[in-house]
Amino acid sequence: MMNEIDSSLLEKIADLTGKPVGAFNIRKDSGCEARQSTEHIEITSKTDKEGIDIRIKDGTQGEVCHIPVIITKTGVSELVYNDFYIGDNCDIEIVAGCGIHNTGCNESRHDGIHTFYIGKNSRVRYSEKHYGEVSEKADGTNVMNPETVVYLGENSTMQMDTVQIRGIDSTKRMTKFFCEAGSEVVVTERLLTHGKQEAISEMEIELNGKDAKGRVISRSVAQDNSHQVFYPRMVGNAPCFGHVQCDSIIMGDAKIRSIPEISANDTDAQLIHEAAIGKIAGDQLLKLETLGLTAEQAEDTILKGFLA
Repeated sequence: MMNEIDSSLLEKIADLTGKPVGAFNIRKDSGCEARQSTEHIEITSKTDKEGIDIRIKDGTQGEVCHIPVIITKTGVSELVYNDFYIGDNCDIEIVAGCGIHNTGCNESRHDGIHTFYIGKNSRVRYSEKHYGEVSEKADGTNVMNPETVVYLGENSTMQMDTVQIRGIDSTKRMTKFFCEAGSEVVVTERLLTHGKQEAISEMEIELNGKDAKGRVISRSVAQDNSHQVFYPRMVGNAPCFGHVQCDSIIMGDAKIRSIPEISANDTDAQLIHEAAIGKIAGDQLLKLETLGLTAEQAEDTILKGFLA
């Protein structure tokens, strides 16, 4: 029997993903805190390993599925497999995310592997938000390593929005798409690191069918002594269109490597990549300071706008 959701947990989930309505699965400290399926979305536990299966019936329209993860203890380490089976002619939203509140001196870690099997003529909006914090008197570390694999059926679309702003000491993101004819994927990635944090993001989009489209928009800020590596790859195996755009702001003694790659294996593949790394322009700061903002407020305003 699943536990009832207490008010404090609901507040955490609301901050992370919005109030859960419809289908949801709440994972807390390596256990299932609460779960709810609907007429069109069924969530069940795996029997061979940690994780869940989410099955969405053909023709499901306008429903939302929330699958947040919460870690409130130090020393937790978990690997979770979540598989999504999305039928034909669907229009749905999936909201995922992980929040870690490390209360001790050990590492708290969540590794999640999400695999999507999306049918024909479906539209999926998938958002994934990561947040971490450590208690004032603790010095533990927070680690998240998300992996996402998507098999996108003919004439289907997926809009993927990932956000990680502060709080995660180490992360390695692995994302891969396989796109059939007429399908389209748009990935928006936003990341901010500070202190000595490290972040690696590897992404590959295979455009395998005629008229498949892919777009990657990555925006990041590296502060202090943090280190970031971006490696997005767009592969055109058919008449298709792909665009990779990576923009980064570097501050302090941070380091950023951006390695966009395009690979065409068909004469009608149209692929474009762009990458830029730079600091905040002095005239932008000066303009905001003349409007009454302090230097810190001006900098914060520019970063918020850049990562919006």
